[in-house]
Amino acid sequence: MSEDIKDEKKEELEVVEEREKLVEDRGEWFFVQTLSGHEMKAKKSIDKRMVLENVHDRLYQVVIPMETRTEIKQGEKKIVKKKYFPGYILIIADLYKEGRQMDERLWSFIKETPGVTGFINDQPFPLSNEEMLNIKDMMREDAETERPKIDFVVGEMVKVKEGAFENFEGKIEEIDHDHGKLKLSVSIFGRSTPVELGYWQVERE
Repeated sequence: MSEDIKDEKKEELEVVEEREKLVEDRGEWFFVQTLSGHEMKAKKSIDKRMVLENVHDRLYQVVIPMETRTEIKQGEKKIVKKKYFPGYILIIADLYKEGRQMDERLWSFIKETPGVTGFINDQPFPLSNEEMLNIKDMMREDAETERPKIDFVVGEMVKVKEGAFENFEGKIEEIDHDHGKLKLSVSIFGRSTPVELGYWQVERE
């Protein structure tokens, strides 16, 4: 994997892991179209430039609504983030001045962002209140279910139900709630061996 791809993946993780805290009672919401796979780059560019180019008094936030999914990859269960609207980012801004006159400077700022192809229409329309609330609800529900629920406790004895250590018993030494991982101390040939497993791979005895 090239260094550029590694850096891109790192940047994406940083954005994905950061929970969006939406601004309230400011601006209108607009969809902005991006090149496929350039949503994160566009967001990062806008976030960096908005203060430097002094548009932060009218452009308040860039949002990429994400959903949490559980996927099985190479026999391992992973919790991943997926974009609700691939190829789009959301901006929260006062794109129109009084009298619904377009803020040409802000319009140009957005359209000149690397990776951005423009607004959905030549005359951008803000999302309706209903559409805005629906997106907020999606993000709120996802935030509430983002962390896997783990009912086990440190010190508890469990039985491995799948994988290379199936049917072995182990004692829980650590719990990683964010990633749904357990660190067990498993007795193998009379020796205590540390093993890391997903919470779904064990069960109570």
